[in-house]
Amino acid sequence: MEPSIPAPTNIPSTSYPATTKQAAGYIHGILTDVMSTSFSDKIMITITQKGRLAQWIHVPLDVTNPSATDQYLPSATGNDSLLPMTHLTPKTLLGGATEERETLGQLYAAQIASLIASKNPHEKRTVVVGLGLSNIEASREDFYNTIDLVRKCL
Repeated sequence: MEPSIPAPTNIPSTSYPATTKQAAGYIHGILTDVMSTSFSDKIMITITQKGRLAQWIHVPLDVTNPSATDQYLPSATGNDSLLPMTHLTPKTLLGGATEERETLGQLYAAQIASLIASKNPHEKRTVVVGLGLSNIEASREDFYNTIDLVRKCL
């Protein structure tokens, strides 16, 4: 039996310095903390386990080719709604020392950016994701549970 999960903490919204939301839960038996901070030019999401933060990825939501915007509207049909949007291009800024860790980090970042873009199709800020996952071999269930924690912070 896992210990009880701390209740989500919502810091009151203020225009300065930034709006912040937090959630916590157990992913594969490890306490996982998620924090979302909305700045005027970026949305920062951090996912940490055991106090670690080892990788930073950014995903621009602004499509530079306005004529191509319509083809990238989110699809909400069938299993396609679970996939990240194809036009999002995550880029590792720091960390990701191994190919597996970099690939997993970019998958998380693209999925998180897709959640944000599908929630607000007019969102143009860059999403910055900080990851500190203990295990790079996440199961499908771990992935979905982590994304669900992030969803609680959006």
